[in-house]
Amino acid sequence: MNQIIIATKNQGKAKEFNDFFAPFGWNAISLLDLPETIPDVEETGTTFEENAALKAETIANRMGTPVLADDSGLVIDALDGQPGIYSARYAGLEKNDQANINKVLKELDNVQLNQRRARFVCVLAIARPNQQTTFHKGVCEGKIALSPKGSHGFGYDPIFIPEGYMKTMAQLTPDEKNKISHRQKAISQLEPGFLT
Repeated sequence: MNQIIIATKNQGKAKEFNDFFAPFGWNAISLLDLPETIPDVEETGTTFEENAALKAETIANRMGTPVLADDSGLVIDALDGQPGIYSARYAGLEKNDQANINKVLKELDNVQLNQRRARFVCVLAIARPNQQTTFHKGVCEGKIALSPKGSHGFGYDPIFIPEGYMKTMAQLTPDEKNKISHRQKAISQLEPGFLT
């Protein structure tokens, strides 16, 4: 089985990528699965594309192998696009999902449900040593719920209601989520032989 490194230490995200790649004969491993400890790559970019490229290129050059990195986040219209590229650390540097959710809900406290348009954005960067980095982008439109619901998923899933649904991303089964997620939409643009 072919192997690809996913530049993440987020186990939920790593599992999603592995579920996506397994049918194509690829084993996706995260940075936590490597024998050496990889230091965090500082995300100094101002866009999802820049941050994804920083992570993918830094680790591809270090490991001498193809690396896929994603930068993803939640973009809320009523908050002028926030939390955006700061989604993982919106409530502080320690990456606390519940604190991030609480902060978003507090900031939207007086905003009606029909004014809570939002989208999950995912940009994939595929870096190969000494080659041009390629990008793929996926978007899942929806809105922010009035309160968290559901126990599946991670991040902002409990407060994100995808377009066409009456329940949050965290209330969907993993299979349902994988069919509509921003990450799936980005991955679906990859050709089966994208690393050859």
